[in-house]
Amino acid sequence: MHGLSARSDVPRLRVYCSELAHSSVDKALMALGMGHAALRKIPVDDAYRMRPDALKTAIGEDRAAGMLPVAVVATVGTTSAGSVDPVPAIASLCRTYGMWLHVDACHAGTAAMLPEHATIFDGVQDAHSVVVNPHKWMFTPMDASVLFCRRMDTLRASLALTPDYLETREPGPVHNLMDTGIALGRRFRALKLWMVMRVFGAEGLRARLREHIRLAHEFARWVEADANFELMAPVALSLVCFRAAPRGIAEPARDKLNEELLERVNATGQTYLSHTRLRGHYVLRLAVGHIRTAESHLAHTWSLLRGALR
Repeated sequence: MHGLSARSDVPRLRVYCSELAHSSVDKALMALGMGHAALRKIPVDDAYRMRPDALKTAIGEDRAAGMLPVAVVATVGTTSAGSVDPVPAIASLCRTYGMWLHVDACHAGTAAMLPEHATIFDGVQDAHSVVVNPHKWMFTPMDASVLFCRRMDTLRASLALTPDYLETREPGPVHNLMDTGIALGRRFRALKLWMVMRVFGAEGLRARLREHIRLAHEFARWVEADANFELMAPVALSLVCFRAAPRGIAEPARDKLNEELLERVNATGQTYLSHTRLRGHYVLRLAVGHIRTAESHLAHTWSLLRGALR
């Protein structure tokens, strides 16, 4: 089975995302049978956001080559940098070229419930589908993802398969979810999210999100004030991307230094940092998201980092 990529009666399809989009986008195209080659990754700007001008150019090139652009995935809160793609400009291009716009707001989307950060959802109202993961920053145990889709009829039509033994009469406003995904059976994920919302309430959730954002910015200030460290991306919400950059150590030795620093700090078992690469550089990542994280925890992590660098 070769999927859509091998069908002669269907034009070569193209989907776009930024070069920092999550790998789930790659896997989705593979699962759909479109083939990984159908995905084109768009360059980002200095703040790691998808460049609408580069997207427009790519669409034009692909159309001229006989391909059919069908969808764009914009990211609100990239995994590596926490950056937010310019959704309004991307949505405008999708309208112009008749493409589906999906917004991956898995992590940062939760912050839209804060009035002072609601602008991260600018343009999202024009998307065809949006996904947010409460298990990432809404204190809900794994796994719980929420999909909003304005064309549920299209989604159901693409996945509907109802043999005789699954035909039922649904009384009242009941929606059978078996035609909205690949799996037939599913867990009651909504229950644990409902419990979190009932326990904390909207204001309780907002208070914790605000504190996480404050802590991340405080940590970023410590990084900026230390000549041996540097920030590697703007800090928008609760993710800090940074690295050790002491004088006298040039590239690529800095990559090796930070890789060893990460191993030493995590080996203490007292904190846990992750890593990524931004513009080819090895970068450390501190994400504030645990419900009990306090400033004292970040201060201890900072002490471990500085001590391990000596």
